[in-house]
Amino acid sequence: MGVMVAEVLAARIGVNFKRHRARADVAEGRLAGLRATVAKPRAFMNLSGGPVAALRDFYKISPDRIAVVHDELDIPFGTLRVRLNGGDGGHNGLRSVTSALGTSDYNRVRFGIGRPPGRTDPASFVLRDFSPAERRELPSLIELAADAIETLVRDGLIAAQNIFNTR
Repeated sequence: MGVMVAEVLAARIGVNFKRHRARADVAEGRLAGLRATVAKPRAFMNLSGGPVAALRDFYKISPDRIAVVHDELDIPFGTLRVRLNGGDGGHNGLRSVTSALGTSDYNRVRFGIGRPPGRTDPASFVLRDFSPAERRELPSLIELAADAIETLVRDGLIAAQNIFNTR
């Protein structure tokens, strides 16, 4: 999910991704009138903490200036939630980022994928393809998640929460 949102943000910035030594592809430019770097770690989500921490160190930014877009089982499909810090909720990617950064004080845009039906294994559920109905909705939802990041950058956390957490 985060990779698709990153691609939309890079298009809004108007630059292509370039390989970075931090094991990530980055696009640097202006987002919402401010200097921004959009990154896609070249690691599995469960191991994305290393590239995120390496980028933090390279750009010398504090964790509260980082935003991670991730899938979220605990909210319905297509629902977005913006927040600063929190636990990993069993999400191995967030666990990796938190461990590598040494803190959970970074922004998250949680993209709801809903709970698995019946007794479906959650690990299998998050790796499955989206249903045809979900695939039809994805483009507008990805744009909405990119809007959430742009609002977070331009107007701050509270404004982003007021807009996107109330939908």
